Amino acid sequence: MKFGNITIGKQLFVGWGLPKALGLGEKSIRGAAYIEGPLQVGKDDSFDSVSATVMIGPENNTDIESHPKRSLHVNGDVYIVGDTSQLGNITASQTISAKQFRGDVTPCTGRSSGAKSFDMPHPTKEGHRLRHVCIEGPETAVFVRGRVCNGKNIIDLPEYWDGLVDYESLTVQLTALHSHQNVIVKRISPIERRIYLQSQGGMPVDCFYHIMAERKDVEKLIVEYEGTTSDDYPGDNSVYTINK
Repeated sequence: MKFGNITIGKQLFVGWGLPKALGLGEKSIRGAAYIEGPLQVGKDDSFDSVSATVMIGPENNTDIESHPKRSLHVNGDVYIVGDTSQLGNITASQTISAKQFRGDVTPCTGRSSGAKSFDMPHPTKEGHRLRHVCIEGPETAVFVRGRVCNGKNIIDLPEYWDGLVDYESLTVQLTALHSHQNVIVKRISPIERRIYLQSQGGMPVDCFYHIMAERKDVEKLIVEYEGTTSDDYPGDNSVYTINK
C-alpha cells in the first residue's frame, strides 16, 4: 500500500504502547509520535541485524542529487545516560570535561593553532579556577626529575625506559644546591639504566636533575611539511588527536 503525503493532526503511534511522557487523553501533546521500535533510518543495507532501538545509517534518497556526510546532526545540547562507544576520531571545538579517562590515550596535539591548555578547579582558592598550558616542542619526549644527595652520585632511570626512549637522544640538566660543586655527567650507561655524576674534588653531590629523552615507540615527528590542512601530514596521522 502506497500513499502520498500524510498529515496527522494529533499523534502517531506505531506498534503497541502507551507512552506517558507524550500525554494521554486531553493532555496528549500535538505533533508527538511513538514508535515501539526497532527503528531504522537511512540506507536500507546499513545494518545486518538489530543492534539498537534506533539505527541510523547514511541517507540514500534518490530524489536529491547530493547526500550529506553525516548520518545525525543535533543542533542543541545532548544528554546521554549510559556508556558511549566510539569508533573513529572525536573532534571538539571547545573543552571536553571528564572526571577520568581510562584505557589507551593517543598523543594529544590539541588545536592545530593556539595554546594547548587544561582548566581545573583551583586546589586552594574557593571560587577560583586554575589554567595551565602545555609545553610545545618538535619531538615526542618524556622526562624524569629528582634530586641526588646523601652521598650518592648515581641517577637510576626508570626500568620501562628500555622500551620507551632512545638513549642516544637523552639530555641531562643539573642544578647544584648549597655550594659550587662543578658537578658534571661523567658517564651514561643504558645497559645499567644509570647516569653517573662527578663533582669537583670528589666533594659530595647535592643537585636537582631533569632528564629528557625522545620516545622510540612512536613515529618520529615531522615538524614542517607541505600542505594546507593537517590531513596533508606525510606521516601517520592516526597517532595524533587534532582538532582542525
